[in-house]
Amino acid sequence: MTSDAQILAPPATAGEGVDPRRWLTLTILLLAAFMNLLDVSIVNIAIPSIQRDLNASYADVQWALAGYTLAYALVLITGGRLGDTFGRKRLFLIGVSGFTIMSALCGAAQSPGQLIAFRVIQGAMGAIMVPQVLAVIQVIFPPAERIKALAGFGITAGLGTVSGPLIGGLLIQHNLFGLTWRPIFLINVPVGILAVIFAAVLVRESRSARPPKLDPVGVVLVSAALLLLLYPLVQGRQLGWPGWTFVSMAAAAPMFALFVWWEQVKTRRDGSPLVPLRLFSHREFSVGMAIAMTFFLGIASFGLVLTLFLQLGLGFTPLHAGLTFLPFSLGILASSGAAARLAPRFGRGVTMAGALIMAAGMAGLIAAVHHYGAAVTTWELVPGLVAAGLGLGAVIAPLADIVLDRVPHQDAGSASGVFNTGLQLGNSIGIAVIGVIFFALLGSQSGPAATTVAPSLRSQVVAAGVPAQAAAHLEAQFRTCLHDRLVASDPTVTPASCRPPAGVVLSPDVRQIVAGAGINAVRHDFAASLVRTLWFQVGVFVLAFLMMLAWPRGVGRRLTASGGEVAGAQESPGPGAQESAQVVAGQGAVHAATAAPGPGGSAAAGPGGSVAASNGRVT
Repeated sequence: MTSDAQILAPPATAGEGVDPRRWLTLTILLLAAFMNLLDVSIVNIAIPSIQRDLNASYADVQWALAGYTLAYALVLITGGRLGDTFGRKRLFLIGVSGFTIMSALCGAAQSPGQLIAFRVIQGAMGAIMVPQVLAVIQVIFPPAERIKALAGFGITAGLGTVSGPLIGGLLIQHNLFGLTWRPIFLINVPVGILAVIFAAVLVRESRSARPPKLDPVGVVLVSAALLLLLYPLVQGRQLGWPGWTFVSMAAAAPMFALFVWWEQVKTRRDGSPLVPLRLFSHREFSVGMAIAMTFFLGIASFGLVLTLFLQLGLGFTPLHAGLTFLPFSLGILASSGAAARLAPRFGRGVTMAGALIMAAGMAGLIAAVHHYGAAVTTWELVPGLVAAGLGLGAVIAPLADIVLDRVPHQDAGSASGVFNTGLQLGNSIGIAVIGVIFFALLGSQSGPAATTVAPSLRSQVVAAGVPAQAAAHLEAQFRTCLHDRLVASDPTVTPASCRPPAGVVLSPDVRQIVAGAGINAVRHDFAASLVRTLWFQVGVFVLAFLMMLAWPRGVGRRLTASGGEVAGAQESPGPGAQESAQVVAGQGAVHAATAAPGPGGSAAAGPGGSVAASNGRVT
């Protein structure tokens, strides 16, 4: 155990010295956090509009999404350290200003390359901004009030989850000021300006009394290792999993090993490594990191497959899909506050219950889609979505508090960065795995889906005047087209098998019949594939529950036998612990509800690039 010298500034104590403007300051901090959370979720639904306006390829838009995620993950691990060293207010203002400027430039982008570049920088600025929000909360609020402030952050995360799809859908649907997709970025500009102005006046400057030395070599090594791992995970399926993607992922392991060696050298040299390796000697931290990464394998991947199902499978509009996620988000809001109150009494039992409830919610969705099939509506999905949201809220509120409970105060900033980076890895790996599973199932289920609609297709085209032999050929081509369309890495490109043979001209009535059959087949295919894919989520959450048994029995509890709060530094969470729980809530909830970009397609290839709208192009 190291000394109690703190990297993070000591938290405020009740009474004298407490910032009288702390609650107003909190409002400004949460406004900036909301802007970041909103931007994660709002972009996905604009993909078809961006493609049309910028003449962008599907890969271009994928990178506009993935570039943000990669930059955010790479910079997070150093964002808190920079604030500790150079001043949290200063870094917050830099982050908010940069994020606002990049939002304006994204909204003004004239080419796919510009949009990608601006999004990458925007993600880096978000990673600088968010850790300062949490650190300032730690500094200005006394312990008795901090949980309320952090609950506000959790509510903000939930609102960002709800608002992203809804606001994005409204802006795209109503084509505000004729700007098509651009307002989804420009909406950040007035919010960011207000945040900068008020933060400059209200936020007190704070920094570590003993700032650590920077570790540029460590930053380069860990960034290289993360990039070697994340880049192929994000782009692998889009590129067809070429050999270099596996080589890159394999190379990440020795790069991480080199990083660990360097951190040991840095520790011996000046005691200021980027990641103090002694963190992993704490059982709560090491086991908790494994649990967190496992649990978040299922979060973003769930959002991805459900949004693909709603928009590409059922043909929901972006706004309709966003509204469908509303029960899930409300469940998070309801349970996160309750979990924050229950965790001090029941400790790991709250997270264990949450993991099981998440698994039960997934099972409920499986049952609903299996029962109603292609005819499933939003209302049939509500019970499962509410249960899933309740379970997620019960886990994300106390999770980081448990993981970081025993972390020494001076390591809290680094531990928070490592923890959140681990969550990004879990999300990215989960998306890659679920992309492989889901799209493979789409291909394998295309035959049964085509068989389901084939009798109706054949009888209708024959009734429309197509000879029986030609109808049989049309049905065979329909099957091939459906399969090729559903396994295509780019759903906006029409496969060659979907084009009519040379010299074949079909009447408008027949074209309409085939298109309708295609839509029905896609609905059946997506429903069957979703039912099978969600078992991955069930398994992940059950595994996370079992891993939680490896935590000590009393972990996370803050109450004595008589119900009083435990006093003393050893039992109270170190700086950065509780606030990290809320950043997990924010990121996890957002990614879950908005389907973070992943291999094989974005959650947002909606009506403009919908399989349902175009799989019938065999005519």
